[in-house]
Amino acid sequence: MSVTVRVPAKVNVQLAVGAARPDGFHDLANVFLAVGLYDEVTATPSAGGLRITCEGPDAGQVPLDRTNLAARAALALAERHGCDADVHLHIAKDIPVAGGMAGGSADGAGALLACDALWGTGTSRDDLLALCADLGSDVPFSLVGGAALGTGRGEKLTPLEVGGTFHWVFAMAARGLSTPAVFREFDRLGEGRDIPGPVASQPLLDALAEGDPDALAATVSNDLQPAALSLFPELAGTLAAGRAAGALTALVSGSGPTTAFLVRDADAADTVAEALRASGTCRTVRTAPGPVPGATVLDG
Repeated sequence: MSVTVRVPAKVNVQLAVGAARPDGFHDLANVFLAVGLYDEVTATPSAGGLRITCEGPDAGQVPLDRTNLAARAALALAERHGCDADVHLHIAKDIPVAGGMAGGSADGAGALLACDALWGTGTSRDDLLALCADLGSDVPFSLVGGAALGTGRGEKLTPLEVGGTFHWVFAMAARGLSTPAVFREFDRLGEGRDIPGPVASQPLLDALAEGDPDALAATVSNDLQPAALSLFPELAGTLAAGRAAGALTALVSGSGPTTAFLVRDADAADTVAEALRASGTCRTVRTAPGPVPGATVLDG
């Protein structure tokens, strides 16, 4: 018997970042949108204890030890229920690694849901979300999906209404960026400045609710973008190429280095994607709609 869970990537349509807290984290107003790029996590009983395998693009960059969020999720769930984490977790990876799209967080959420189903532990949704929050700031959203405002360090979620489908193009960079490094650069760039407390943009929330891509394009923002560009200046060329190809707006996704381009419809997504591929400014290009559901157990 095995259980497979499909989990989506995310894009941050707003990422407002406050000053560093005493615990080292930052308060956020983080508007998440789940998009249709997926990892799949399959849990199968294992007589030899916990084991992780991975396939797909960039699989060689995925740790296969207990630092992997999927492994940490299985161990946390087993500890919660007093059972052994005797499970083989296989990750079929399609979300960029170290790309600012919460691929590792998706795997953590997927492993929690898959192990809970495999082991029949019947963990409540609230308890699953609490375990997710302990694993990482983006993991609860990977479980929930759709659209949500994340506050605190991003783990406290408020679901958001979305009035339609938004079409995105994502350009993957030639190398990754470390999220902690980007936050450190944000702190360095902000030294001596008064950094206001993060607040969700009401015009942006209204644009989501109305399903209006033009209004959303006018309101997206990412406070980490200057830090990501400081560490990875070549991303400016990718952003410019997408805008020149007709994207409504362009931004770094989360901590980067994946860049995200909002377009009007699926045809426009194909046009912008083709121009980005021809631009020579990125490694690969993908298109995806959003919002989509969060972690989902697949039948059969």
